[in-house]
Amino acid sequence: MNTLTLTVNGQSIQKTVSDRTHLGDFLRDVVQLTGTHLGCEHGVCGACTVLLDGEPVRACITYAVACQGRAITTIEGYESDPVMARLRAAFSVHHALQCGYCTPGMLATARDIILRLPQADEQRVRIELAGNLCRCTGYMGIVSAILAVLQDLRAEPDVQVQALRTAMTKRVAQPVARPEAAQDFMSFEAKRQIAQAPDSGDPLAARAATVGSDSARQADHQEGRQKGTKVSASFDLPFGVDEVWTFMSDLKAVASCLPGAQVESETLEQVAGKIAIKFGPMSATFKGSATIERDAAQRVAVLKGTGQDSVSQSRATGDVRYQLEVLSASSTRVAVELLYTLQGPLAQFSRSGLVQEFVRRMVADFGRNVTQRLTQPEAAEPFETQAINPVSVLFSILWQKIKNLFGLR
Repeated sequence: MNTLTLTVNGQSIQKTVSDRTHLGDFLRDVVQLTGTHLGCEHGVCGACTVLLDGEPVRACITYAVACQGRAITTIEGYESDPVMARLRAAFSVHHALQCGYCTPGMLATARDIILRLPQADEQRVRIELAGNLCRCTGYMGIVSAILAVLQDLRAEPDVQVQALRTAMTKRVAQPVARPEAAQDFMSFEAKRQIAQAPDSGDPLAARAATVGSDSARQADHQEGRQKGTKVSASFDLPFGVDEVWTFMSDLKAVASCLPGAQVESETLEQVAGKIAIKFGPMSATFKGSATIERDAAQRVAVLKGTGQDSVSQSRATGDVRYQLEVLSASSTRVAVELLYTLQGPLAQFSRSGLVQEFVRRMVADFGRNVTQRLTQPEAAEPFETQAINPVSVLFSILWQKIKNLFGLR
């Protein structure tokens, strides 16, 4: 056991601890400051991040005895901090917290970003936040909150914040004593390298380089396009495949048949508009654009869309791939595969079984709209735009299961 003396949130504390007690347990169990949350306890998730002499550290992998004579700041100790005052307000405005478990560590990291990187852009902020995991928000609100504080400070500099930045710069600039045998650490940047075909004339070597390059490109494609939730469905149409393909190749016609969608402008290859969705008490109207890629020989088309809700700041991206299959001379099956991602407050709904069933119902409604358009092409007026409500879908699913259980139709 060791007698540990240190400063926690401005107060001097002296406690007896064992050598193996980590700082997180010390703060929670000994000092009774439970605002520091423990998650993975392997230094991965960042929930336990606190400030050690003003710099963020993982409390779960920092020994308490290593903090002898030093200053610790936890979530309970930020009342007079000018940066944290701005961050708390921004987190509230931009809906940057939900369950709140990651928030203490997220705020500590965000404070460090504000002080250390006053010119950080969105990409840099996301890189800096890579060590803090959040399972609720989708990060959109968190990033927006940090960027808002940075923008406000650039527009109207704060004397107190600038003093903290100056103090941090001086602290970093102080020389650190080290053993003479110590060697410089060479930093590096991670980069994906694509093999180049050698000039040796060796066909096997050239083939290996080509395969490596193809594999890298395939990995890039998989990384960029295959992340997300995938839902498959299909519907049948009482029309010949050529007639259906002609209709399904028309981007505006296809977009206008999507439930809840409203086309506002279009060109031959792109449409812009919005789609309204309602998740219980949360409503969102995603405004964005979509393009279409066609393979007439295989009768395959891919509709690529992206949009953002101005209220929740949620972002949605999706690829809708549909392929036509001949059932008979006057009957066609449309197989639909949707790959989508959600970022922001609505991201918590993207992986639930309800939403996947909801998407399948949307596909069925889409099929009915296409049938109506093909049956009455002269009455091609926009479908009534209504917010899509998965809650009503849930009740219809439950009612259908009840009817199936009792053999009702």
